[in-house]
Amino acid sequence: MPGENVQVAVRVRPFNQREKNANSKCILKMDRGSTTITNPHTGENKTFTFDHSYWSHDGFVEKDSVLIPDSANSIYADQRMVFNQLGRQVLDNAWEGYNSTLFAYGQTGSGKSYSMLGYGANKGIVPIACGELFKAIDGADKSNGKQMQVTFSMLEIYNENVRDLLASNKGSTHGGLKVRQDRNQSFYVPDLRNLPCENYGAIERLMKEGAINRTTASTNMNATSSRSHMVITIKFKQVFNNASGESTTKTSEINLVDLAGSERAKSTGATGDRLKEGSAINVSLLTLGSVIEALAENNPKKTVPYRESVLTKLLKSALGGNSKTVMIAALSPADINFEETLSTLRYADRAKKIQNKAVINLSPTEKLIQDLKSENARLLQLLAQHGTGASVNKDASQGFPSSADLELLIAQNERQMKETMMTWDQKLEEAKKEWQLEHVSASDKMFLEHPYFQNVNEDPQLSGVIKKCILEGVTVVGKCTSIQQSKKACIALRGLGIQEHHANIICNKNRIIAEPLKSNDVFINGSKITTRTALKHGDRIKMGSNSLFLFIGFPNERKKESAQELTSKCDYAFFQNELAASLGINYEFKTKQKDNSQASLARAYNDYVMLMPEVAQVNAISQELQKNITFQIFVLNLASHDSAGQEKEKEVAVKVVQNITQQVWIWSKAKFINRNYLIEELYQAFLDDPKHVDSLAKEDDPFWDPVEDIYIGCSHVWLHSLAYRMPLEDQIVILSHSGVEEGQMQVTISPCTPNGVVQGDDVMILDPNQLLGGRLDIFIQIHQCVGLQWIKQNNTRGILIKFKFYNERYGHQTRMVWHVVNPRMNFQKHIAIDCVDQDFLDYLHTNAIVMEVWGLQGGRQSISNITLDDGVIRASSPAITVSPPSTAASNSSTELEALERELEIARNNIEKLSEEKKELKELCRVLTKENTNLKSRGKTEKKGKNGVVPGNDIQAELGRALKRHFVDVRPVQNQLQNLARNDVPPEPRRSNNGLVNKDSYNDLRRYAETCQSEIGKISSGLDGAVKTLKESVAASVRAKKNESKVNGTR
Repeated sequence: MPGENVQVAVRVRPFNQREKNANSKCILKMDRGSTTITNPHTGENKTFTFDHSYWSHDGFVEKDSVLIPDSANSIYADQRMVFNQLGRQVLDNAWEGYNSTLFAYGQTGSGKSYSMLGYGANKGIVPIACGELFKAIDGADKSNGKQMQVTFSMLEIYNENVRDLLASNKGSTHGGLKVRQDRNQSFYVPDLRNLPCENYGAIERLMKEGAINRTTASTNMNATSSRSHMVITIKFKQVFNNASGESTTKTSEINLVDLAGSERAKSTGATGDRLKEGSAINVSLLTLGSVIEALAENNPKKTVPYRESVLTKLLKSALGGNSKTVMIAALSPADINFEETLSTLRYADRAKKIQNKAVINLSPTEKLIQDLKSENARLLQLLAQHGTGASVNKDASQGFPSSADLELLIAQNERQMKETMMTWDQKLEEAKKEWQLEHVSASDKMFLEHPYFQNVNEDPQLSGVIKKCILEGVTVVGKCTSIQQSKKACIALRGLGIQEHHANIICNKNRIIAEPLKSNDVFINGSKITTRTALKHGDRIKMGSNSLFLFIGFPNERKKESAQELTSKCDYAFFQNELAASLGINYEFKTKQKDNSQASLARAYNDYVMLMPEVAQVNAISQELQKNITFQIFVLNLASHDSAGQEKEKEVAVKVVQNITQQVWIWSKAKFINRNYLIEELYQAFLDDPKHVDSLAKEDDPFWDPVEDIYIGCSHVWLHSLAYRMPLEDQIVILSHSGVEEGQMQVTISPCTPNGVVQGDDVMILDPNQLLGGRLDIFIQIHQCVGLQWIKQNNTRGILIKFKFYNERYGHQTRMVWHVVNPRMNFQKHIAIDCVDQDFLDYLHTNAIVMEVWGLQGGRQSISNITLDDGVIRASSPAITVSPPSTAASNSSTELEALERELEIARNNIEKLSEEKKELKELCRVLTKENTNLKSRGKTEKKGKNGVVPGNDIQAELGRALKRHFVDVRPVQNQLQNLARNDVPPEPRRSNNGLVNKDSYNDLRRYAETCQSEIGKISSGLDGAVKTLKESVAASVRAKKNESKVNGTR
């Protein structure tokens, strides 16, 4: 029998508020069955073809709260059109006896739930299909004793646990319901409630009850619709007499599946996280992708991994089995969601290749009962053969079902036989009794007469389903486990961060007051309150980490703005934006964005708001598990790392602080999301067994990470002056990612000779092009950091500095310095550019060296081998070819190298002073010669009126200046001679194993300090002598000029 391909439809929704605020552009186009996506970065188009492409982005108007096309020419696809083309065939298949499945796939917020369930008056496929089914039943021919029976079940899969959404919380079991396999190799949930329904009203009540239970669960453990899968199963059974008068049963199952957000299926491997990828929360979607991939390949030798997740077990018949299946892929039109939308389109493109083999499920009723009896007899025989516990274990180890499994199968078969033999009227009566016993709630009239709280959820389908009425007097809000036993009014909450007695709500006539207890978290309109605060109609309330409520005031307050209007305006996004604004994270993107930097800022803000509830959750879990760890969101400005100082992307990250040790970690957004999944798993295990946390190995703890170095900030040292061979000496501010000053850094960058002698202004050039084709040597010195906040906060910490120059692959780093707020780095590096080309010259004009300051923490793992560059820049070669094999030594050899560098500085300074000494001697020789010439010229000149030779006063002044200069220079000469005699450092003493003795370090350090001190004195003496000489010569020259002017006027 030939198979039938899975039908695939795609649907694009309008922009949501977040996308409008970011001035998003639409990247999708649809033409009948084809959908084209445009890459916003490259402009490249890619087209996909599907069975249906629904354009629901624009071209609509709202009429009586229902969205409909705005004209006869509009291509807008409304809810009714989607149902007529997708939902209608599902119903038709059910009438014929085929199993049918419709599932929605797409990223969170793409419109999956809107298509499946709808919102408000815009009902989705599920409610319309249920209503149409009962309409058809009411109008069907019921002659010949034909009977039609409908049962309804609703389950949720979260973290690989199955939860019955129609069962009371009291009856829920730890670890969820079990999934088993029947004799036909199909999977089912034996303890799932299948409730009979006689009309659409009964299904509506059950769906509302399921939504309430789903919302309660999401508040308790943040298992929102974006993280959980929901499966609604409608079993439609037709019992009638066939042509031979035999009772026959035609059955069909309609599975309506709303999947979790597709971004949960993304791999987190790129984050470099040491822990496993994705956790159990992601298993279902990852496995579903693998199943679809395997089925699309249609390779009989390849095993389809149905058994690897709960979701794929339950969808086995829908994918490649006995079912007619339709998939609807929900798409976001915004350019900021390009990657996710493209991923969804590719997913849908693979799904359309899957082939199913559906058959009509038609069997004689008596045969069904007989098959169940035969199967039970076979199971009882197997159970009898098991005997002792030892044999049970043996059989179980060989793949046979255990005694416990056999007993469950027998009980399940007996329950099915009982249900089959019961009349339909008996089943309906039993269901009504259960409903009346279990579902007793406040009447709608109470909410019309009194103020109340209504919940707000990330999923609009789950917002407003829980309402808590506020009566006169004091109402206690909290876990209320002890209060519920008394007769006090209470609102019981189970969310994270909720205390036993969290707050009081006081109703005094026409006034409602919220009173937080102790330091419990109670926020009103985004701001935390600490004292009694009056509530107004429309106020937004947050308690604990994620319990959100909208306050609906007294009836007279609702005239200005109804509860429905408030619910529409104050959605989940409104709450989060308000909370962000209270933290100083203002939303400033409501105007149209004109450049990429503003779009980047908008994306960073959206990520920030998205992570806020997640961070609040893990902080609450950390507190409950006594982990003493705090999580905080912040924004990374990547421009701080750019050597050209250009505007770059902004990213959101999470700062993790151990409150006791003050150790710090920085987690990327992707890493935090992955860890959040694992933390949720850990918390769920803690709820099941509190001892589980105590027995957890450190390496398996998602709160723990090895100590790592932390990026503190950086300084930009601009290189423009080097293009003119001018030295740069400056004290530069160290700025963090967010622009906060973390300290200052003293840096000198100078041109130097090939042997590393620093040069001054005398080598300056006026045209940078003079450097082209030649060699350039520069000398980089990092002297000291000043006022480091990182060390001030905790003096057990340390720092090191890293930087790269031009096209270096590895870069350079300083030694590690610990415990000092103003650490002396004493770092120097000679870098040689073998041949300056235009690219390198442009680099000097437009770029800076980014000096990155990294914070060190106690307990960090030492890195024995660090590859660094050798300082030789081959400017004419590509960066990839520069790979000098320089390796940093261990801590002991690093310290020795630092001392040797200090000695090298001393030697260079001695050489520099010797050069200056030669220059001074030459100057003295010239001045002496000039003095002799003046004396000779004076003897031949005629005397003036007073008998004085002109110029004799000037000669005398020059002579006295030279005499003073030689007196000043003599002690400097002596110091130079002494330093030259002692310029050889003491040889380091080594032990038998070759290691340098500790005392040698002290000897070298003292020698270096002595050299530096002597050099300082020499430099100071020379500066004073030269200054005095220059002043004396200048005074003599001015006097000579003045005398010449006087003589000229005479």
